[in-house]
Amino acid sequence: MAWEGDGNPSPIGLDQLSQEVQALRIRRPSFRESWLREGAGARRERRGSDRFVEVPWDEAFELVAGELNRVAATHGNKSIFGGSYGWGSAGRFHHAQSQIHRFLNAIGGYVKGRDSYSFGAGSVIMPHIAAPMEELLDQHTDWNTLAAHNELFVAFGGIPLRNTQMTAGGPSRHRVREALDQMRARGVRFVNISPLKQDIDGAAEWLPIRPGSDVALILALLHVLISENLDDREFLSRFCVGSEQVKRYVLGEKDGRSKTPEWASAITGVPAHKIVELAREMGRSQTMINASWSLQRQSHGEQPYWAIVTLASHIGQIGQPGGGFGIGYGTLNSVGSVELKMSGPRLPQGSNPVEQFIPVARIADALLSPGARFDYDGETYEYPDIRLVYWAGGNPYHHHQDLNRFISAWRKPETIIVHEQFWTSSAKAADIVLPASMTLERNDIGFASREGQIVAMRKLQEPLADAKSDFDIFAGIARCMGKEAEFTEGRTAEEWLENIYEEFRRRNTTLVALPSFCEFWEAGRLEIQTPNKPTIMFERFRADPEGHPLKTPSGRIELYSEKIAGFGYDDCPAQATWLEPLEWLGSQKTSSFPLHLLSQEPRRRLHSQLDHSPHSRAGKVMGREPILLNPKDAIARGIADGDIVRVFNDRGACLASAQLSGDLLDGVAIIATGAWFDPADWTLTKSLEKHGNPNVVTIDAPASRLSQATVAQSCLVEVELFVGELPAVTAFDLPKFAEDIDD
Repeated sequence: MAWEGDGNPSPIGLDQLSQEVQALRIRRPSFRESWLREGAGARRERRGSDRFVEVPWDEAFELVAGELNRVAATHGNKSIFGGSYGWGSAGRFHHAQSQIHRFLNAIGGYVKGRDSYSFGAGSVIMPHIAAPMEELLDQHTDWNTLAAHNELFVAFGGIPLRNTQMTAGGPSRHRVREALDQMRARGVRFVNISPLKQDIDGAAEWLPIRPGSDVALILALLHVLISENLDDREFLSRFCVGSEQVKRYVLGEKDGRSKTPEWASAITGVPAHKIVELAREMGRSQTMINASWSLQRQSHGEQPYWAIVTLASHIGQIGQPGGGFGIGYGTLNSVGSVELKMSGPRLPQGSNPVEQFIPVARIADALLSPGARFDYDGETYEYPDIRLVYWAGGNPYHHHQDLNRFISAWRKPETIIVHEQFWTSSAKAADIVLPASMTLERNDIGFASREGQIVAMRKLQEPLADAKSDFDIFAGIARCMGKEAEFTEGRTAEEWLENIYEEFRRRNTTLVALPSFCEFWEAGRLEIQTPNKPTIMFERFRADPEGHPLKTPSGRIELYSEKIAGFGYDDCPAQATWLEPLEWLGSQKTSSFPLHLLSQEPRRRLHSQLDHSPHSRAGKVMGREPILLNPKDAIARGIADGDIVRVFNDRGACLASAQLSGDLLDGVAIIATGAWFDPADWTLTKSLEKHGNPNVVTIDAPASRLSQATVAQSCLVEVELFVGELPAVTAFDLPKFAEDIDD
């Protein structure tokens, strides 16, 4: 049930105990039959379709420990990839990512994934420009301050409330809808620059823009500001480096192409006069410019964020209460919070002696091409030879792009081990599946910085069947490997809860008075006092740039980076630059796929979590994920609302249900991510995906040599009416077990 203090609670997760959800629980340790009978690496092409054999925990612990020992002894710990995306619980102890990293460090280390699918390009580029991404997210000017001082809020990618249902660690009060209403009541004007009008809930001017062209629009806005002397040259001189290089590029002195509104209009589809009007309004208003995370999940994804900072710097309001830039409003509930920033309870993960890493979005490259060289943030590295993948928390068949290519990569390791609660596609495609308990089946501590509370997450029921917590699973394996003391330190899970709470309490004595663990657990929830001082991004830097320099090489905002220039990357120049994406509607070579597909976050689930719940299934049509189409595009293809369509390109095809809306720019299609991957045949290349997973058709390529981040939003497809017998959706079917079939 929802907390009474939340005026806008999310319905996601409220049906976790429903029959539909529980029916797909993994009940006992399960081993892929070929792996168990014939040994590691056997019949890897059967991953996803092989039968499973259930075994008791004692045997499972010994088998997993033996396999880890074998791989480490034969190939070294640098051949073990510890995959985790942090899913499984909002709690700070039963946090799958922390648990698996602690365990793997205890047994000698592992290859880790670096950055994230969410904002991988931003993570790498922003420290060069202004500050580390995580610091910036915590520094965003709070909503109350914006309501009091902001006049114009320009949102590249909108402020979609569907994304603000969550915060890592768990939200408290869902505040963003109320914040936007308060700002509108005080006269703030919103401009939504997005292919989808619905990307801002409520009143806003909609400027439809072709996907992937935001940098061109921003450069044209800069052209107006510079050519009409509306730029703040005093701010640029004192707080920035590189403004002269920006000016030369924008005015065409560097490449002979002036970035005029007319030039940008031909690329973006935004009328030139609208660009001029918006630039002038931004120059005379207290203006906040925000970019969604989706903007950097594209080819050359570093450039939109660099361009946003460059534009805000020319307006000159960075560090002021109502202006500047944002790269996270509308992405998490906590961004823009007035609540206190605190470092929360956490499980120590130990140290990892293995230095090798993989940029998180390049896992398929690593599995397919061990030993290959790759560039990353100015250095050159080598992909490790991964023999064993251990995954706890997350769903790679949701996160990753070009899933047909990923199937081929997923067949390379000798062994794949996952902890899962449900029979997802990732579980079905593993060799060893260990049943993890649900959040409601274990005690934990809920906390998220800037959410204003800490919660005693008391379990509601005992784990189903033989499910265990990640901690208990790892403790059992560690015991068989002779590493139990290193992993558990002699503590039970309940003792660890008290330990991490008391350590959190000691760390924060100067910020807030916290009761003892026993008092906290008895109370059930503690409110953390909101600070009186507002949060304003870069306020101290603006007041004293010498006394509070940024963490960039110059200590100032870098509109041109000498360091990046030294890398010599042609796909990531030294300043915000318009570069045509890998897949782009303006290119003649891609005319056979005339629709730009965007894959957005879903409203009815968190990523792919609980896709099988009644709440998520209620948003599907005939069991398929909807695809949003403009009526013009649908009519041209003979498609009506509710029809089942085939979405395809050279990488593959999936089925989806058509939904028509005039609030979507023509030439664009949208499918929410998270439908559980459901190929007609796991053993075939490019088998038809039946459920509507857009990552069957998205491209698996790096944003640039700088970040190696995902480019999921750079994707061209065609859509056609599906003709023939409609295949059944089997994403939510249980796998076959050896005892179910008479040999």
